[in-house]
Amino acid sequence: MSSESNVAKAGLEGIVAAQSAISDVNGIEGRLVYQGYDIHDLAEHATFEEIVYLLWNGRLPTTVELAELKERLSKASALPAPIIRIIQETPKDANPMDALRTAVSALSFYDPDGADMSREANVRRAIGLTAKFSTIVGTFHRARNGQDPVEPRGDLSIAGNFLYTLWGREPDEVATRTMDVAFILHADHELNASTFAARVTAATLSDMYSAVVSAIGALKGPLHGGANEGVIKNLLEIGGVENVEPWLMQRFSEHAKVMGFGHRVYRTMDPRATHLREMSRQLGERTGQKKWYEMSIKMEEVVMREKHLNPNVDFFSASTYYSLGIPTDLFTPIFACSRISGWTAHVLEQYEHNRLIRPRAEYIGPRDLKYSPIEKR
Repeated sequence: MSSESNVAKAGLEGIVAAQSAISDVNGIEGRLVYQGYDIHDLAEHATFEEIVYLLWNGRLPTTVELAELKERLSKASALPAPIIRIIQETPKDANPMDALRTAVSALSFYDPDGADMSREANVRRAIGLTAKFSTIVGTFHRARNGQDPVEPRGDLSIAGNFLYTLWGREPDEVATRTMDVAFILHADHELNASTFAARVTAATLSDMYSAVVSAIGALKGPLHGGANEGVIKNLLEIGGVENVEPWLMQRFSEHAKVMGFGHRVYRTMDPRATHLREMSRQLGERTGQKKWYEMSIKMEEVVMREKHLNPNVDFFSASTYYSLGIPTDLFTPIFACSRISGWTAHVLEQYEHNRLIRPRAEYIGPRDLKYSPIEKR
């Protein structure tokens, strides 16, 4: 690997590994685009179901097309009885991402399309997975608390059914729209670690379930989807606004990472964070728990002053979800309930223009060693 363009870069930073029409991240300008539409425009006006259609089809749906997609998602949202039993038999102290990964893998046993790899069959799989993710998370949470599963409702959106199957009661309009916007913001983000993992698996022509399981495994890591759970743990440890600066200065002196700040691509404010910051403020005021938002703002101020780092999407999503009363260990599964739309879009795109993903490694080990008999070592 002698040419300058082939010099290995840790973490493949800056390496273009694929062409995609699904989303674009402009780290210099701080822009995120889904299929040509700016994320700010979509977060303000669209629904998550419209984003799902957009990511899979490259355009926004008509009224008829959106109604058809909603109907298909609704019909696909219930879990097969054997999957419910698997979830109920999962240890109550299991990591929710492990429970999600296991349930998704098991769903492949009940796929009526079998080995059919046509686009039509894979779109049906994408619909089933996108619809069922929220139901899986809600069912697991209720099962670990000794509660019966709640059947998703046909008249609720994906965001509404996530909260309904989690809480067992119909969420209000504010909670539903908050979750809907959060799902929109997390739907896709170019070749992030989990999406790349999904495309690598799909490139072998393995099935969509395998690709999505690969993605879930990557998302579980604290440097990817697990960061927002780390943010709320930090806020809980800090306890109050007056403790923010001393806590941060101690972390800086220890050269410890502060979760929720900085991004591999963005050199400006993460555009998704601006919406989540406002939702965090509104929910704090609505619930009378403003301190989480106020602590977050203070952290943002100190980290920018001391380290010149902007908050990323994980930072304000933590206080937003916490203000909704969602358990902290479900923050990463929420990410997955949104990102399944992007994962499946990338898998569909990979299948359409497939070439096995097989990069090279730059060998840095010894050479010209000679084998010696074991008694002489």
